[in-house]
Amino acid sequence: MPISQHSHSGQFCRHGSGTLEGVVQAAVARGFTTYALTEHVPRFEPAHMYPEESDMTVSDLAAQFDGFIAEAKRLRTAYAGQIDLVVGCETEYLSASDAAQMLATINAAGTALGRPLLVVGSVHHVARIPIDFSRDLYDSAVAHFGGDRAALYAAYFDAQYELLRLVRPHVVGHVDLVAIFAPSAADHVATLRTPEVWSRVQRNVKAAVECGALFEINSRAWKKGVAGYPCLELARAMREAGARFTLSDDAHAPEDVGMHYAAHVTEYVRELGLEKVYCWDGELAVRELRVGGPEWTAFFARVE
Repeated sequence: MPISQHSHSGQFCRHGSGTLEGVVQAAVARGFTTYALTEHVPRFEPAHMYPEESDMTVSDLAAQFDGFIAEAKRLRTAYAGQIDLVVGCETEYLSASDAAQMLATINAAGTALGRPLLVVGSVHHVARIPIDFSRDLYDSAVAHFGGDRAALYAAYFDAQYELLRLVRPHVVGHVDLVAIFAPSAADHVATLRTPEVWSRVQRNVKAAVECGALFEINSRAWKKGVAGYPCLELARAMREAGARFTLSDDAHAPEDVGMHYAAHVTEYVRELGLEKVYCWDGELAVRELRVGGPEWTAFFARVE
């Protein structure tokens, strides 16, 4: 049951490339058996549009998401004999009122799909500033907090907690994305471990565990020069707190499918000491995959 619970395509995401069907075809070719299609839920205010969306309106984003749901529904049927496609979405978190609109959009999409969506709960903005789009915008977010990186982290984890509380996602996306432009891995860990940040991390992990969410091991981190989301020190603490982990390639193009699984994910899982990973299947039931078992071994032999 080689798995990914988080992906995008250029067809429905401006910072991706290729078609959604191309992503599905790559997943089939590389031996995935369960693969989630999770384009971004639209944002609702022009101020929250990314620079790459300068020619779009919020209505365009909504129409794009509707188009994604229709195409994902078609692909789920067309490839049913080859792969279990899980249709879902990736959230934002900007405010409680925005989250209410987002939930209404997700519910309407589930009605159109004929089944509930898998929800990957992610935070990309702090103080309404996108932190993962560019280093300049990340630095703007740091500056918003007077250069206090711990204050930025605290605000990030507060936003994540509100997302967990209000949305109750199935998967927590790149739980420590705030590391993306940290000066170093050591600096990231040191900031996480400051009391005002670590208490929030512990609160969030507890909340996610209680609502049954899985935490993704996101392999796109290595493409960004980060040694895994979550960093290993955080992942070890999460495991001790009862967290269950899944795998995601967070692909943004067909060529990204399964990226860094063989090169980094296997070693990461070994260092973390996991015996099982989990995933939501197309019926939104949780399944487990034994690390080192026949499915695991056969898949990783194929993607080496």
